[in-house]
Amino acid sequence: MTPRTRTLLLASAAQFLIAGGAFAACPGITQGDMQGIQPGEFPQQYNLSEFEEAAGCEMEFSDNPEISELNGEIRGNPGELPPVAERLPSEPLVVVPYESVGQYGGTLHALSNATEAGTSDFLSVRHVNLVRYSDDLQTIVPNVAKSWSWNDDFTELTFKLREGHKWSDGEPFTSADVKFWYDNLALDSKVIEQPKDYVLVAGERMTVETPDDTTVVFKLPSPKPGLLAHFATHFAQGFQPKHFLGQYHPDINPDADELAQECGFESGLAVIQAYYGNSDWTDTPTPMLNSPDKVSCLDKDTYPTLESHIYVSDTTEGRKLVANPYFFMVDPTGQQLPYISRQDELYANDNEVRVLKLVNGEADYKSQSLTLGSAPILLQNQEKGDYSIQLKPTIAMPTFSFNMTSEDMDKREVFGNVKFREAMSVAIDRDELNEVSFFGQGEPKQYIGFSPTPDFVDPELTKHFAQYDPEMAKSLLDEIGMTDQDGDGWRDLPNGDPLVLNMQFATQGIGGEVVELVAQYWSDVGINTTVKEVTPDEYRSAQSSNQLDVGMWEKGQPTAIVMGNKELFVPPFENYFGHRTGMLWAEWVDTEGASGVEPPEWVKTMMDDIDAFQGADPGSDEQSEYGAKLAKSMAENMPFIGTVQAPNVIYHRNALKNFAEFKTQSYEYYRTFPYLPAQWYLDEE
Repeated sequence: MTPRTRTLLLASAAQFLIAGGAFAACPGITQGDMQGIQPGEFPQQYNLSEFEEAAGCEMEFSDNPEISELNGEIRGNPGELPPVAERLPSEPLVVVPYESVGQYGGTLHALSNATEAGTSDFLSVRHVNLVRYSDDLQTIVPNVAKSWSWNDDFTELTFKLREGHKWSDGEPFTSADVKFWYDNLALDSKVIEQPKDYVLVAGERMTVETPDDTTVVFKLPSPKPGLLAHFATHFAQGFQPKHFLGQYHPDINPDADELAQECGFESGLAVIQAYYGNSDWTDTPTPMLNSPDKVSCLDKDTYPTLESHIYVSDTTEGRKLVANPYFFMVDPTGQQLPYISRQDELYANDNEVRVLKLVNGEADYKSQSLTLGSAPILLQNQEKGDYSIQLKPTIAMPTFSFNMTSEDMDKREVFGNVKFREAMSVAIDRDELNEVSFFGQGEPKQYIGFSPTPDFVDPELTKHFAQYDPEMAKSLLDEIGMTDQDGDGWRDLPNGDPLVLNMQFATQGIGGEVVELVAQYWSDVGINTTVKEVTPDEYRSAQSSNQLDVGMWEKGQPTAIVMGNKELFVPPFENYFGHRTGMLWAEWVDTEGASGVEPPEWVKTMMDDIDAFQGADPGSDEQSEYGAKLAKSMAENMPFIGTVQAPNVIYHRNALKNFAEFKTQSYEYYRTFPYLPAQWYLDEE
């Protein structure tokens, strides 16, 4: 039977049933077998009415047989659940599974490094936002929002929400929750001290208007077409539960402090800090889970969510979650997602321990913090461990930086000299690094800020001072006065003081074998180095307090994300969780010159150019011109030294079904978010 014949037969059957006063049951289509039904406006999904029209059916909803038990573990949720049809929006998002309609139950086992360290991999599995990228990493599709539209000059972005959408505690989710997030959390210095770049447009705030419960209008002071891509990729969600957190915000509830003090908190804002934290990271620990005396007063262990699962346990060993009974997605047969009942996160900071657990099949999915160095043992044990490995390209690559605002003025002078950074770049044998650390699978490159290299960038920039030339390195170091003045075999600072580069690294951000090799290359040209592995938290703490000599972490973003988030081109050149340098430049920028260290002109120019780049029409000559300038400045001034861009490892147990072939192993598109993990299910047979 041809696809066209099947389509005609299905349509005829649907028309017959409708004419007779009945509707056909909705078919269990998959992305592998659409059964002749035409795809929707967006790949991999439909809005309900769109699907019913395309399939000629009327959907009947069903839910997880365990859902009442799971709901009973969520403190503060109503004890008796309404029927599933009343828990879903009027237009739930219909997700088309990759391979098969799933089955309910089971626990997804995941590994993270530690609390707030290496957890984004796991967080992305349950993540939602207003929109997302589909798995082609090209097409933005609806997610929490039902639809969106721009005005002609990209200064007004309108989202339509789903009528009847509910938080995990059953309370209505409305446009007021978006406005609350923006006005009372993201821009309130009492909650987040410094507003994040993505909530601003060229440094100025937007306004959020809510003409009705399902309409949100972002009004921008100037064009920023990349704002939509931000919502499609970023961990920070554009909404928070006003009905819960808002009651403790003094700008919303004049009795917020009194209400909080009844529960033993100093103020309402202290309650918000306890639940929401003081940053935009949505995976902060949930201390209320370990404070039963306060929870008994506040009612909830953790604040309500729109994600597929919600925390019910939080210890030093790991965390546990259960399915959200009000989740807004269904499969084509009307089964409410997620299929998997529980999620269990175990902390394992040691890389060897993590790899051993994966070889033994003790996790269902893992990608973050794995390195290509682990690939051989993981590949060798696939059949024995009953799991599969994908080796996929990365977007970011390992990079190194020097602390150009070091508290040590003599180090600051050297690290701030571009000749020193050029010397340290050409001292690296990237070809050998590729062969030894990446099995010859990578591409030696200089860091340019954009990845992959866009058409508007001269590809020669990726080779800037990326050749291996140890004699040039030695000559450059001699030129700036870094010679061996005390005869111990190591180069000293120009003032004669010894220099030892203390290279602290965390395997979450860079492979130990990469650090060891680069340290050896630098030693070969006379720079004394020491290498020490630390935890991600220790690394970030030292970075934040301006104590690192050398920064080491993966770095790089695609053009679409740079259009919405300018942090790679503004000191300290990324957020708390990424690779930063120039911390005192960042302080000068944040305080408008009141404190910190004034950055050089090339940094100020980049800050102006990134605003112009983000404000230009996508694909225009103007945008290309500013993008080319940004890449050139990043490569030639070398605040970060690139190494090798190589594929990396994605692991999943074969029992985990509807697991897609990933396009990339990367954080930049938010890991699993494009691949619809709400439709994963476990088949242990």
